Amino acid sequence: MWIDEASWKDEIIMIKSMTGFGRGTIESEKQSFIVEIKSVNHRYCDLNIKMPKSLMPLEDRIRKIVQQKINRGKVDVFITQMNFEDQATKAVLNEGLANSYVECLNVIKEKYNIKDNISLSLIAKFPEIITVKKDDADLENIWKYLLTAFNDALEMLVGMREKEGEKLEKNILEKCSSIQTLLNTIENKSFQVVKEYKEKLSERLKDLLDKYPVDENRVAMEIALFADKSCIDEEIVRLNSHIVQFKETLTLKEPVGRKLDFILQEMNREANTIASKSTNLDITKVTLNIKNEIEKIREQIQNVE
Repeated sequence: MWIDEASWKDEIIMIKSMTGFGRGTIESEKQSFIVEIKSVNHRYCDLNIKMPKSLMPLEDRIRKIVQQKINRGKVDVFITQMNFEDQATKAVLNEGLANSYVECLNVIKEKYNIKDNISLSLIAKFPEIITVKKDDADLENIWKYLLTAFNDALEMLVGMREKEGEKLEKNILEKCSSIQTLLNTIENKSFQVVKEYKEKLSERLKDLLDKYPVDENRVAMEIALFADKSCIDEEIVRLNSHIVQFKETLTLKEPVGRKLDFILQEMNREANTIASKSTNLDITKVTLNIKNEIEKIREQIQNVE
Protein backbone atom coordinates (compact mmCIF):
# COMPACT_ATOMS: atom_id res chain seq x y z
CA MET A 1 0.00 0.00 0.00
CA TRP A 2 1.59 3.27 -1.08
CA ILE A 3 1.65 6.39 1.08
CA ASP A 4 1.03 9.84 -0.38
CA GLU A 5 2.72 13.09 0.63
CA ALA A 6 0.17 14.05 3.30
CA SER A 7 0.80 10.88 5.29
CA TRP A 8 4.26 12.05 6.31
CA LYS A 9 3.32 15.32 8.00
CA ASP A 10 2.07 14.95 11.55
CA GLU A 11 4.54 12.60 13.18
CA ILE A 12 6.43 12.76 16.47
CA ILE A 13 9.93 14.09 15.96
CA MET A 14 12.70 12.81 18.20
CA ILE A 15 16.43 13.34 18.18
CA LYS A 16 17.75 11.92 14.93
CA SER A 17 21.14 11.26 13.46
CA MET A 18 21.83 12.75 10.05
CA THR A 19 23.43 9.51 8.87
CA GLY A 20 21.32 6.78 7.30
CA PHE A 21 20.53 4.63 4.28
CA GLY A 22 17.32 3.27 2.82
CA ARG A 23 16.42 1.05 -0.13
CA GLY A 24 13.11 0.18 -1.73
CA THR A 25 12.23 -1.94 -4.75
CA ILE A 26 9.11 -2.82 -6.70
CA GLU A 27 8.68 -4.94 -9.80
CA SER A 28 5.86 -5.89 -12.14
CA GLU A 29 5.58 -7.49 -15.56
CA LYS A 30 5.97 -4.07 -17.20
CA GLN A 31 8.74 -2.40 -15.19
CA SER A 32 10.76 -2.24 -12.00
CA PHE A 33 12.11 0.53 -9.76
CA ILE A 34 15.01 0.59 -7.34
CA VAL A 35 15.16 3.58 -4.99
CA GLU A 36 18.20 4.19 -2.78
CA ILE A 37 18.48 7.12 -0.36
CA LYS A 38 21.53 7.92 1.72
CA SER A 39 22.24 10.85 4.03
CA VAL A 40 25.21 12.24 5.92
CA ASN A 41 25.65 15.25 8.19
CA HIS A 42 25.45 18.73 6.68
CA ARG A 43 24.71 22.22 7.95
CA TYR A 44 21.52 22.49 5.92
CA CYS A 45 19.26 20.21 3.88
CA ASP A 46 21.19 19.56 0.69
CA LEU A 47 19.07 17.29 -1.52
CA ASN A 48 20.36 15.75 -4.75
CA ILE A 49 18.20 13.51 -6.95
CA LYS A 50 19.52 11.30 -9.74
CA MET A 51 16.91 9.57 -11.87
CA PRO A 52 16.00 8.85 -15.50
CA LYS A 53 15.27 11.91 -17.59
CA SER A 54 11.76 10.64 -18.31
CA LEU A 55 10.93 10.92 -14.59
CA MET A 56 12.12 14.52 -14.20
CA PRO A 57 8.54 15.89 -14.03
CA LEU A 58 8.23 14.00 -10.71
CA GLU A 59 11.25 15.67 -9.10
CA ASP A 60 9.29 18.37 -7.23
CA ARG A 61 7.01 15.76 -5.67
CA ILE A 62 10.00 13.73 -4.51
CA ARG A 63 11.68 16.81 -3.04
CA LYS A 64 8.51 17.74 -1.18
CA ILE A 65 8.22 14.35 0.50
CA VAL A 66 11.90 14.18 1.46
CA GLN A 67 11.87 17.70 2.92
CA GLN A 68 8.82 16.86 5.03
CA LYS A 69 10.82 14.09 6.70
CA ILE A 70 14.37 15.45 6.70
CA ASN A 71 15.34 18.91 7.93
CA ARG A 72 19.13 18.70 7.83
CA GLY A 73 21.73 16.56 6.11
CA LYS A 74 23.19 15.93 2.69
CA VAL A 75 20.69 13.59 1.05
CA ASP A 76 21.29 11.69 -2.18
CA VAL A 77 18.37 9.96 -3.91
CA PHE A 78 19.07 7.42 -6.65
CA ILE A 79 16.19 6.06 -8.76
CA THR A 80 16.77 3.26 -11.26
CA GLN A 81 14.02 2.25 -13.69
CA MET A 82 13.88 -0.83 -15.91
CA ASN A 83 11.15 -1.20 -18.54
CA PHE A 84 10.20 -4.68 -19.73
CA GLU A 85 7.87 -3.43 -22.48
CA ASP A 86 7.26 -0.22 -24.43
CA GLN A 87 5.90 2.64 -22.41
CA ALA A 88 3.25 5.13 -23.53
CA THR A 89 5.26 8.00 -25.00
CA LYS A 90 4.88 10.73 -27.61
CA ALA A 91 7.15 13.02 -29.62
CA VAL A 92 6.81 16.74 -28.82
CA LEU A 93 7.93 19.57 -31.11
CA ASN A 94 9.43 22.65 -29.50
CA GLU A 95 8.04 25.01 -32.14
CA GLY A 96 9.43 28.19 -30.61
CA LEU A 97 12.93 26.80 -30.46
CA ALA A 98 12.67 25.50 -34.03
CA ASN A 99 11.64 28.97 -35.25
CA SER A 100 14.59 30.48 -33.43
CA TYR A 101 17.02 28.06 -35.07
CA VAL A 102 15.59 28.80 -38.54
CA GLU A 103 15.88 32.56 -37.97
CA CYS A 104 19.50 32.19 -36.90
CA LEU A 105 20.31 30.05 -39.95
CA ASN A 106 18.70 32.59 -42.29
CA VAL A 107 20.80 35.37 -40.74
CA ILE A 108 23.94 33.29 -41.30
CA LYS A 109 22.93 32.59 -44.93
CA GLU A 110 22.36 36.26 -45.67
CA LYS A 111 25.46 37.54 -43.89
CA TYR A 112 27.85 35.07 -45.48
CA ASN A 113 26.04 34.74 -48.82
CA ILE A 114 25.41 31.01 -48.39
CA LYS A 115 23.13 29.51 -51.05
CA ASP A 116 22.33 26.18 -49.34
CA ASN A 117 18.73 25.49 -48.38
CA ILE A 118 17.74 24.87 -44.78
CA SER A 119 16.77 21.22 -44.70
CA LEU A 120 14.61 19.23 -42.32
CA SER A 121 17.50 16.89 -41.56
CA LEU A 122 19.63 19.86 -40.50
CA ILE A 123 17.02 21.32 -38.15
CA ALA A 124 16.24 17.92 -36.63
CA LYS A 125 19.86 17.57 -35.56
CA PHE A 126 19.63 20.52 -33.19
CA PRO A 127 19.04 19.54 -29.52
CA GLU A 128 15.63 19.84 -27.87
CA ILE A 129 13.78 20.44 -31.17
CA ILE A 130 11.93 17.14 -30.84
CA THR A 131 11.71 15.44 -27.46
CA VAL A 132 10.07 12.24 -26.34
CA LYS A 133 7.79 12.52 -23.32
CA LYS A 134 5.60 10.16 -21.42
CA ASP A 135 1.87 10.68 -21.56
CA ASP A 136 0.59 12.49 -18.47
CA ALA A 137 -1.81 9.66 -17.63
CA ASP A 138 0.99 7.13 -17.85
CA LEU A 139 3.25 9.33 -15.72
CA GLU A 140 0.63 9.44 -12.95
CA ASN A 141 0.42 5.64 -12.95
CA ILE A 142 4.21 5.44 -12.78
CA TRP A 143 4.21 7.90 -9.87
CA LYS A 144 1.83 5.79 -7.80
CA TYR A 145 3.89 2.72 -8.59
CA LEU A 146 7.26 4.40 -7.93
CA LEU A 147 6.00 5.90 -4.67
CA THR A 148 5.72 2.44 -3.11
CA ALA A 149 9.45 1.80 -3.54
CA PHE A 150 10.27 5.40 -2.64
CA ASN A 151 8.31 5.29 0.63
CA ASP A 152 9.95 1.98 1.57
CA ALA A 153 13.39 3.51 1.04
CA LEU A 154 12.49 6.67 2.96
CA GLU A 155 11.02 4.73 5.87
CA MET A 156 14.18 2.64 6.12
CA LEU A 157 16.34 5.77 6.02
CA VAL A 158 14.32 7.57 8.69
CA GLY A 159 14.26 4.44 10.86
CA MET A 160 18.03 4.17 10.69
CA ARG A 161 18.42 7.88 11.53
CA GLU A 162 16.09 7.48 14.52
CA LYS A 163 17.85 4.36 15.77
CA GLU A 164 21.22 6.07 15.51
CA GLY A 165 19.66 9.11 17.20
CA GLU A 166 18.65 6.98 20.20
CA LYS A 167 22.25 5.82 20.59
CA LEU A 168 23.52 9.38 20.32
CA GLU A 169 21.01 10.62 22.91
CA LYS A 170 21.93 7.88 25.38
CA ASN A 171 25.64 8.61 25.00
CA ILE A 172 25.14 12.37 25.25
CA LEU A 173 23.03 12.05 28.42
CA GLU A 174 25.71 9.87 30.00
CA LYS A 175 28.26 12.59 29.31
CA CYS A 176 25.92 15.24 30.73
CA SER A 177 25.65 13.21 33.94
CA SER A 178 29.43 12.91 34.01
CA ILE A 179 29.74 16.71 33.72
CA GLN A 180 27.26 17.22 36.57
CA THR A 181 29.22 14.80 38.77
CA LEU A 182 32.45 16.65 38.00
CA LEU A 183 30.73 19.97 38.66
CA ASN A 184 29.56 18.74 42.07
CA THR A 185 33.16 17.85 42.84
CA ILE A 186 34.24 21.39 41.95
CA GLU A 187 31.42 22.89 44.02
CA ASN A 188 32.39 20.88 47.09
CA LYS A 189 36.06 21.68 46.59
CA SER A 190 35.45 25.41 46.10
CA PHE A 191 34.03 25.70 49.64
CA GLN A 192 37.30 24.36 50.98
CA VAL A 193 39.55 26.67 48.96
CA VAL A 194 38.82 29.87 50.90
CA LYS A 195 38.89 27.98 54.19
CA GLU A 196 42.28 26.47 53.34
CA TYR A 197 43.60 29.87 52.26
CA LYS A 198 42.48 31.39 55.56
CA GLU A 199 44.13 28.58 57.54
CA LYS A 200 47.40 28.88 55.64
CA LEU A 201 47.38 32.65 56.05
CA SER A 202 46.72 32.28 59.79
CA GLU A 203 49.64 29.85 60.16
CA ARG A 204 51.96 32.24 58.40
CA LEU A 205 50.75 35.10 60.58
CA LYS A 206 51.48 33.15 63.75
CA ASP A 207 55.12 33.05 62.77
CA LEU A 208 55.11 36.80 62.24
CA LEU A 209 53.07 37.89 65.25
CA ASP A 210 56.00 37.65 67.62
CA LYS A 211 58.19 39.80 65.37
CA TYR A 212 55.88 42.28 63.63
CA PRO A 213 52.52 43.87 64.43
CA VAL A 214 49.70 42.65 62.18
CA ASP A 215 46.57 44.61 61.24
CA GLU A 216 43.69 42.16 61.69
CA ASN A 217 41.39 44.32 59.55
CA ARG A 218 43.88 44.14 56.70
CA VAL A 219 44.05 40.36 57.07
CA ALA A 220 40.26 40.10 56.91
CA MET A 221 40.25 42.33 53.83
CA GLU A 222 42.86 40.15 52.09
CA ILE A 223 40.80 37.04 52.77
CA ALA A 224 37.66 38.76 51.46
CA LEU A 225 39.45 39.91 48.30
CA PHE A 226 40.76 36.42 47.67
CA ALA A 227 37.32 34.91 48.21
CA ASP A 228 35.73 37.38 45.79
CA LYS A 229 38.41 36.92 43.12
CA SER A 230 38.30 33.13 43.22
CA CYS A 231 34.53 32.76 43.72
CA ILE A 232 33.05 30.50 41.05
CA ASP A 233 29.57 30.10 42.53
CA GLU A 234 27.85 31.99 39.70
CA GLU A 235 29.68 30.01 37.04
CA ILE A 236 28.72 26.73 38.71
CA VAL A 237 25.06 27.79 38.88
CA ARG A 238 25.04 28.88 35.23
CA LEU A 239 26.79 25.73 34.04
CA ASN A 240 24.29 23.59 35.93
CA SER A 241 21.48 25.62 34.37
CA HIS A 242 22.92 25.08 30.88
CA ILE A 243 23.09 21.32 31.48
CA VAL A 244 19.41 21.27 32.50
CA GLN A 245 18.53 23.33 29.43
CA PHE A 246 20.59 20.99 27.25
CA LYS A 247 18.70 17.94 28.53
CA GLU A 248 15.33 19.66 28.06
CA THR A 249 16.26 20.58 24.50
CA LEU A 250 16.95 16.91 23.75
CA THR A 251 13.27 16.18 24.46
CA LEU A 252 11.87 18.81 22.07
CA LYS A 253 9.82 17.44 19.18
CA GLU A 254 11.74 19.37 16.56
CA PRO A 255 15.24 19.43 15.03
CA VAL A 256 17.58 20.52 17.85
CA GLY A 257 21.12 20.13 16.51
CA ARG A 258 21.86 23.84 16.18
CA LYS A 259 20.27 24.69 19.54
CA LEU A 260 22.38 22.05 21.26
CA ASP A 261 25.52 23.43 19.63
CA PHE A 262 24.74 26.93 20.94
CA ILE A 263 24.12 25.68 24.50
CA LEU A 264 27.42 23.78 24.38
CA GLN A 265 29.21 27.00 23.49
CA GLU A 266 27.78 28.60 26.64
CA MET A 267 28.75 25.57 28.73
CA ASN A 268 32.30 25.77 27.43
CA ARG A 269 32.40 29.50 28.20
CA GLU A 270 31.49 28.88 31.85
CA ALA A 271 34.05 26.07 32.12
CA ASN A 272 36.74 28.40 30.78
CA THR A 273 35.82 31.04 33.35
CA ILE A 274 36.01 28.50 36.18
CA ALA A 275 39.44 27.40 34.98
CA SER A 276 40.73 30.98 34.76
CA LYS A 277 39.43 31.93 38.22
CA SER A 278 40.59 28.85 40.05
CA THR A 279 43.86 28.87 41.98
CA ASN A 280 43.40 25.29 43.07
CA LEU A 281 45.14 22.58 41.05
CA ASP A 282 42.46 19.97 41.78
CA ILE A 283 39.68 22.25 40.53
CA THR A 284 41.70 23.04 37.42
CA LYS A 285 42.14 19.34 36.67
CA VAL A 286 38.44 18.62 37.12
CA THR A 287 37.54 21.60 34.93
CA LEU A 288 39.76 20.24 32.17
CA ASN A 289 37.84 16.96 32.41
CA ILE A 290 34.58 18.90 32.03
CA LYS A 291 35.91 20.65 28.93
CA ASN A 292 36.95 17.29 27.54
CA GLU A 293 33.42 15.90 28.02
CA ILE A 294 31.92 19.01 26.41
CA GLU A 295 34.17 18.54 23.38
CA LYS A 296 33.09 14.89 23.09
CA ILE A 297 29.44 15.96 23.11
CA ARG A 298 30.18 18.65 20.53
CA GLU A 299 31.62 16.02 18.18
CA GLN A 300 28.50 13.89 18.58
CA ILE A 301 25.92 16.62 18.02
CA GLN A 302 27.54 17.48 14.70
CA ASN A 303 25.55 14.47 13.48
CA VAL A 304 22.29 15.45 15.21
CA GLU A 305 19.56 16.81 12.94
